This record gives sequence, C-alpha cells and structure tokens, in this order.
Amino acid sequence: MNELKLERIYDKPADLNGWRILIDRRWPRGISKANAHLNDWAKDSAPSEGLRKWFGHDPEKFGEFKERYLKELADNPAFLKLLEDIKAHLQSDNVILLYGAKDREHNQGVVLTELIKQMLNL
Repeated sequence: MNELKLERIYDKPADLNGWRILIDRRWPRGISKANAHLNDWAKDSAPSEGLRKWFGHDPEKFGEFKERYLKELADNPAFLKLLEDIKAHLQSDNVILLYGAKDREHNQGVVLTELIKQMLNL
C-alpha cells in the first residue's frame, strides 16, 4: 500500500514520486508554479478565510481551530471529492499533501491528514 504524506511546500521535496496536492487556500508566497511540482490544488478543502484569519496560527487556539475546521469539512462537497481522489491515487502512488505554514504541528495539514487517514483506514 502506498503512503499519505504531509510536507511543507517550502522544504526541499523529500519525494517527487507521488501525487502532490497543495492544501492551502492561498498560493504560498515565493513559490513558483513550476517549482511547486503540483498535480492538484485543493483550495476548496482548506479552512475558510474567516477561520484561517481567526486562527492566525496561534498554537493556543489549535484545539478549537481543529473542531471548527472539522465542522467545515463535514459540510464540504469539495472535501468528499478530494477524499475520493486521494483514495484512487493511493492505489498506484504515494499522495503528498503540501502546506505553507511555518508551524509543523499546528496547521490545517495536520488536521486534514489525520481525518483522511481515519476515513480511509490508513
């Protein structure tokens, strides 16, 4: 079985052999489309602009951010499409979710990866 991975887009890619999906709503500053090596951009599965601004990457708000983001995903048809796409790509390749946040432990990628792994029994 192939792996679902989470990486920061600003880091040197650990693995270009995989389906690479940007999971931020906004394009990361300073990254060209050519250097991103993306296969997909799941901006409609990212946190809403209001939630993103409220969170402000404050680790003390992460618990509540996670709850609010999971509620957004539960009502989001774009997330179900993303989940289907990831499941399909995992049949033949690794899937790499990419985010831009500096904090590696308190960001939407952590929440999204955990949820996807849970839903796909990974």
